[in-house]
Amino acid sequence: MMELTMTRMHEASVLLYALSVLLYFIDFLHSNQKANRAAFWLLAIVWLLQTVFLFLYVLKTGRFPVLTIFEGLYFYAWVLITLSLIINKLLRVDFTVFFTNVLGFMVMAIHTFAPVQIESEVLAQKLVSELLLIHITLGILSYGAFTISAVFSLLYLIQYDLLKRKKWGKRLIRLGDLAKLEHMSYVLTVIGVPMLLFSLILGLQWAYIKVPGVQWFDFKIVGSFFVLVVYSVYLYVKVRKHIYGKTLAFLNVCSFMSVLINFFLFGSLSTFHFWVT
Repeated sequence: MMELTMTRMHEASVLLYALSVLLYFIDFLHSNQKANRAAFWLLAIVWLLQTVFLFLYVLKTGRFPVLTIFEGLYFYAWVLITLSLIINKLLRVDFTVFFTNVLGFMVMAIHTFAPVQIESEVLAQKLVSELLLIHITLGILSYGAFTISAVFSLLYLIQYDLLKRKKWGKRLIRLGDLAKLEHMSYVLTVIGVPMLLFSLILGLQWAYIKVPGVQWFDFKIVGSFFVLVVYSVYLYVKVRKHIYGKTLAFLNVCSFMSVLINFFLFGSLSTFHFWVT
């Protein structure tokens, strides 16, 4: 029972860590101080939980946890969180904090869901299944965010066309203003990108554990990373190149084509996602 409770707390810390990284990502794009502060306090909670786990482990084993690869991963994740908190508080180098914690999240996820470290075989198998469930859930949620984002961009293009042709009427009013449509489309993409990244990290870990000899250049895997790259380019174009309006909306609609291709075409060609747990 105690083992299950500790495992659940580890999973909760991973979820809190993911939320913290998401908020740091928002701050990375927009220099949003509210997001930065919320991310910092979430990361502080994760650090506190990890420190308690580390202390309990030292008491249980009577030694410092660095003798095995999984103990080393845990301590490495703790070091990354500690350093990022110090950097965030003292040096204010926020971009460094964001990228450090993307790596930290990967390490923590590997440690938390790796069955090698778990004594109970039944619990280990259950965690691997839960790992797959979280991977699929995050992937679908990210695709949902991209879909609604594309809808907003499509509405933007329709509204833009109506305004250009001076087609005034109730339809024009009901579509909403262009600025709001563009903003909502962008916000949903900002949410979708890190969720897809987390999904890919956990999915690759599941494949490594559960599917020996998996083809890493499988259509579905490559297609998923292609979707991530496409939407990352979209964010880069908006934030760094300052491209707005019709061009950005059209780019977002085209980006959504990569989601459809990956979901329907690459999904049917893949052997990776036909494996069962």
